[in-house]
Amino acid sequence: MAILITNIKEIIQVEEKPKLKISGPGMQTLKTIKNGWLLIENDRIRDFGKMPFDEQQLKKYIQSSNIQHPTSSIQHPASNIQHPVTEIDATGKMVFPSFCDSHTHLVYAGSREIEYIDKIKGLSYEEIARRGGGILNSARRLHETSEEDLVAQALGRLREIMMLGTGAVEIKSGYGLTVEDELKMLRVIKKLKTLSPVTIVPTFLGAHALPAAYNGKQDEFVDMVINEMIPRVASEELADFIDVFCDRGFFTVTDTDRILNAGMKYGMRPKIHANELDYSGGIQIGVKYNALSVDHLEYTGMEEIQCLIGTETMPTVLPGAAFFLGMKSAPVRQMINAGLSVAMASDYNPGSSPSGNMQFILSMACIRYKMLPAEAIHAVTINGAYAMGLSDEYGSIARGKKANLFITCPIPTMEFMPYAYGSNKVDTVILNGNIVQ
Repeated sequence: MAILITNIKEIIQVEEKPKLKISGPGMQTLKTIKNGWLLIENDRIRDFGKMPFDEQQLKKYIQSSNIQHPTSSIQHPASNIQHPVTEIDATGKMVFPSFCDSHTHLVYAGSREIEYIDKIKGLSYEEIARRGGGILNSARRLHETSEEDLVAQALGRLREIMMLGTGAVEIKSGYGLTVEDELKMLRVIKKLKTLSPVTIVPTFLGAHALPAAYNGKQDEFVDMVINEMIPRVASEELADFIDVFCDRGFFTVTDTDRILNAGMKYGMRPKIHANELDYSGGIQIGVKYNALSVDHLEYTGMEEIQCLIGTETMPTVLPGAAFFLGMKSAPVRQMINAGLSVAMASDYNPGSSPSGNMQFILSMACIRYKMLPAEAIHAVTINGAYAMGLSDEYGSIARGKKANLFITCPIPTMEFMPYAYGSNKVDTVILNGNIVQ
């Protein structure tokens, strides 16, 4: 299949020499092409440039095309040659690379809006957890829900975020908290990879919370994660990454050290929940184990920032959770000024961030964290892709990369995307070279 998008008002985040991530002051620079065209062949971005589409380029493409069954044969406006390409006229519209959401808990059983009422009444995240709510509530519900029902619920959420512009997403386990239920979650995620056009990265988060049965026996639960969960997850090849909720009231640096060490022996690279509730040491232990990302980061000072400088670890901020829980903001400006990369993700989950809308996260990056629009776009695309190990294939418009992108509705400027925070600006979604909406 081939798709030619013409008369594009502006192509956003074009890369002639693709980078794996964008850091520090470089996040303020965003290359675009105004009045452009973009050509997709099969699942790849083949070429792009400024209008009008050069007739010699068109002839060369036709001669080299291996398409056997074109979806349509249309007249290109700049040529009299009939060619086997599906054309989209994007007059007044822009093309963006699809959002890359590097931190979600998208597989869960039902919502937790009653706990939302408790939050309104003033109960903290930790107080709700101590009352048996929070993660333990989701674990009970997941235990009682079949794999088939979990798949159906998750597919609806995937469809929603896809229509809002997300093309790649990480999904964690962590609502199982037993060997069999963690495996059930990961098998659901594996099934979703075959059913959805969204690219899915699975992460094992067995150490998400301490089950009630292990109260006072945290070391025993950590032993179970290490000796029973991790080997089973690895034997079924169910996860690319391993995560731990390393924070006050959850798992300690010592617990985290043990779990990450065990997971890495089975080839699972770390991604860490860190410093959401306190200065937990989670950032430092993540760097020690070369974590691909450390996430949340509300409690981040200069010591933590210095620890991250020069590493391969991506600081990942989750604005939705901080907004929903009324928490302090991570010091994003200080991170960028220190030369760090920053990614932004949704933390889509039923308790602290019940939305996977990355357009909203893009807006929050500007509104709450004072990121410039160019910085925010990098954070939700190429840097998010890096935080999933995908930025060689996703996260920007570059020749040879996966054709995961969206065409906006008619909008006046690139800056309108984060500015107009209450509306869906996505008109057409193309994933893996196919028009899915």
